[in-house]
Amino acid sequence: MTRRLVFSYLALALLVLLVLEIPLGYLYARGEESRFSQGVERDASMLAEVAEENIEKGNLRALPELAGEYVEDNAGARVVVVDRTGRVLTDSAGSVTTGTSLAAEPDIATALRNRATVATRTGADGADVLAVTMPGSSGTTVRGALRVTCPMTMVTDREHRIWAVLAVAGAGILAAVALVAFALARWITRPLRTLERATTQLAEGRLDNPPDAGSGPPELRRLAAAFTHTAARLQHLLQAQQGFASEASHQLKTPLTALRLRLENFEPYLDPRAHPSLDETIGEVERLSRMVHGLLALARLENAATTPEPVDADGVLAERAAMWAPLAAEQQVTITLTGPAVGRVWAIPGAVEQIIDNLVANALRFSPPGTSITLARAPAADLHVIDQGPGMPQSDRERAFDRFWRAADSPHDGTGLGLPIVRHLVRASGGDITLHAAPGGGLDAHVRLCPADRAGPFRTAAVPARPARRSAQHAERARQAVSRE
Repeated sequence: MTRRLVFSYLALALLVLLVLEIPLGYLYARGEESRFSQGVERDASMLAEVAEENIEKGNLRALPELAGEYVEDNAGARVVVVDRTGRVLTDSAGSVTTGTSLAAEPDIATALRNRATVATRTGADGADVLAVTMPGSSGTTVRGALRVTCPMTMVTDREHRIWAVLAVAGAGILAAVALVAFALARWITRPLRTLERATTQLAEGRLDNPPDAGSGPPELRRLAAAFTHTAARLQHLLQAQQGFASEASHQLKTPLTALRLRLENFEPYLDPRAHPSLDETIGEVERLSRMVHGLLALARLENAATTPEPVDADGVLAERAAMWAPLAAEQQVTITLTGPAVGRVWAIPGAVEQIIDNLVANALRFSPPGTSITLARAPAADLHVIDQGPGMPQSDRERAFDRFWRAADSPHDGTGLGLPIVRHLVRASGGDITLHAAPGGGLDAHVRLCPADRAGPFRTAAVPARPARRSAQHAERARQAVSRE
């Protein structure tokens, strides 16, 4: 903005200088030409009177001396004197011999008719010259004519000097305007610069340097003060929300756990016919617990302002495939990793792991025995989690990322928060996620991230599903997995 303000001031100053200096230079040039022309006319008139007297007295020898004296005083000038018939009496340049008739030349013919002429013509060397032709007459009697030619170089040299002076003066004025404009623009934009830094800090969840509200124009000072107040209010609200999420996580966990234990303690004292209802009740309590954990996790993600950093996507994919392989084997499902290595991608810390875990857990809930889940990599940091389940219609795929929404055929213990959490992690990392129908049936969760470097060579790795004992960690992940919306 400082640069644009300086350019604006300079453009305005340049416009003013052009409006003032160009007419001034033009008027000066016209004035110099007029003064020069008047001076030559005056000299030609005086010389014509003297020449006419000498011609009248028959003193023709004085004419060369007269012309020579004028030429000596005016470098580059030329004087030609003719009699009343147009024959040359003298030529200071010596280029026309005495006796040569110039009566056919327009200015000489006009002067012999007792009329003066002033004209600018091109000389033999190509330069402009001023030609003044005066009649040598007494009253109506014309005894001859005199032509004085002077080069215009003296005038043009003065014009060039004045234009150079005007240009230098204009450049000096523009330089002074630039210095003043720069200082003024810096003063005007100083609050904006501090406001920009403060906005960047606030976007990262902190405000170490509040904007400067003590300098700059009054409007910007008021804006900086209002921003500081708003930022302080937002920080207070965020801290209160984070405190609530932390406190609620602790306060809700204990009563839900106690409620589940009390329900389980009822089992020995209930009629066997009530056991199914008790199991359903315990399942709902577990679902409520997962929902509370999901809401708190989503709140923490939304409140956190983490900057994406380069992450080795291939290493994360291989690790998560190996971790989920034993759990998938218990359901007779194979986890397969394919595609060219994508290298490093931009993601917030821990996001890729959570994205893959949620999508794989979601796919595993709908994968029939004997099928496979494919973790496919594609160029430009595209990741696919493809299952061979029943898939989803287009209308359901459009609503799958809505909070708490679940498909009609989804398992009863789903919370409807898994895919919203995944989308938040992907977008916070600078990417996007979409759901598509997989070829041959099933669902293709397509995650697009931003590559941080070049992709590696093409390679394909399969992680076979092998029987393994379900660990507590795998069981917990399976219980926290969300249903497909």
